[in-house]
Amino acid sequence: MEKDFIEYIAKALVDNPEGVMVKCLEGTNSTILELKVMEKDIGKIIGKHGRIIMAIRTILGAATARKKKKVILEVLDK
Repeated sequence: MEKDFIEYIAKALVDNPEGVMVKCLEGTNSTILELKVMEKDIGKIIGKHGRIIMAIRTILGAATARKKKKVILEVLDK
C-alpha cells in the first residue's frame, strides 16, 4: 500500500513518470521505501527547503500510523 501511494505521488510531481521506481525493504520494526527518480527530477520531489518531501513523509506517517511500524522514505537518483 505504501509503495503504491509513494509511486502515485512521485509520478504526479516529476517530468518523467516512467523513471520513478519505489523499492520496499521490510524489517522487523521498520519499513524503508527507496524512491528512485531521474537526476533532473530530484528537485521536484524535494522542493524548496525540502518542503515537498517533508509533506510526503508527513502524509506517509499519518497513513501508516496504525501499523505501529516506522516507515522511512529515502530519495535516491538513478
